[in-house]
Amino acid sequence: MTERKKRSFNVIERNGVPTGRHGKHREIVTRILDDLKDLPSGKALKIPLDKLPDSKVNIRSALSRFSRKMETSVTTAADEEYLYVWNA
Repeated sequence: MTERKKRSFNVIERNGVPTGRHGKHREIVTRILDDLKDLPSGKALKIPLDKLPDSKVNIRSALSRFSRKMETSVTTAADEEYLYVWNA
């Protein structure tokens, strides 16, 4: 009989392992892209910066990454108070 090595960490079945990455910006980015789906041409979303869960730089980066992944093209602009997002 072979002696079992004591493991440093717990072991679970692979089907119990979460798959996919759900980053911390996923919720806000999903909400923005969902609002963009039915946005008429020539219109933009106006999002108050103080309502964002992170800096405008980080949200814009996350939005850019996720929109590329979803094969959609969005454009952003910002001023001191708002982040503007529209379909490219």
